[in-house]
Amino acid sequence: MEREEQILRKRRKRRRRKIWLTVILSLLLIIALAALIIWKVFTVQAVVVEGNEHYTDDQIERFVLSDDYSWNSLYVLLKYRFLNVEAVPFVDTMEVSLKDPHTLQVDVYEKGIIGYLYISAIGQNAYFDTEGFVVETSKEIVENIPQVEGLDCDKVVLYEKLPIKDEKILRSLLTVTQALKKNDVVSRKVQFNETGEISLDYGTVQVLLGGQENLTQKILRLSYILPELSGKTGTLHVENWTENTTDIIFDETT
Repeated sequence: MEREEQILRKRRKRRRRKIWLTVILSLLLIIALAALIIWKVFTVQAVVVEGNEHYTDDQIERFVLSDDYSWNSLYVLLKYRFLNVEAVPFVDTMEVSLKDPHTLQVDVYEKGIIGYLYISAIGQNAYFDTEGFVVETSKEIVENIPQVEGLDCDKVVLYEKLPIKDEKILRSLLTVTQALKKNDVVSRKVQFNETGEISLDYGTVQVLLGGQENLTQKILRLSYILPELSGKTGTLHVENWTENTTDIIFDETT
């Protein structure tokens, strides 16, 4: 009896070993097949970029495919889903998804900058958004974003509001820069004088907006007139415009 029991125990051990060996080999086979699929199938052949204005498609592609493993589309997807990726200047977030195993979709959400001030204390430009918060500091000059001059702003803190003590001046600044962008008449510079009056610099054309009244309406009128001044030099007087006094004068310089 003891001999038969020993034989049965040995047989059960052999069966368990076979079962475990089969399970392990199956898992190894699955892992090997998965690795082969990931290696051979998920290869980056195209990158589709949307939502970018500040950077070109090629620049965004270089940001996304920035390391030695970025040839693999699944790796890039998981990297942007679960890791802290190095921030890109002027970009809030970049969302990466797969259109297919060979194509990455990159949706770019840029920071909504509408103007900047040069801060001499740090030797950089402070870019602010529609609410007046500093969202980026950089030596880079961004095209189609106006520089603001004439305001007392010696120090800024990233992600905090511009430290402009006069709230009325700050509101005027945000109103003007937003209206310029909305009406597609962004100037090179927005200048404040010592009394808070505002002027715009378009190179050969200077625009006097005046004080804080009717700024949105003045810039709307400016958007109608400015194309007609192409190639001309002079000063456009909008400072006295009201709903009742609608005369706008252009003093042309010959």
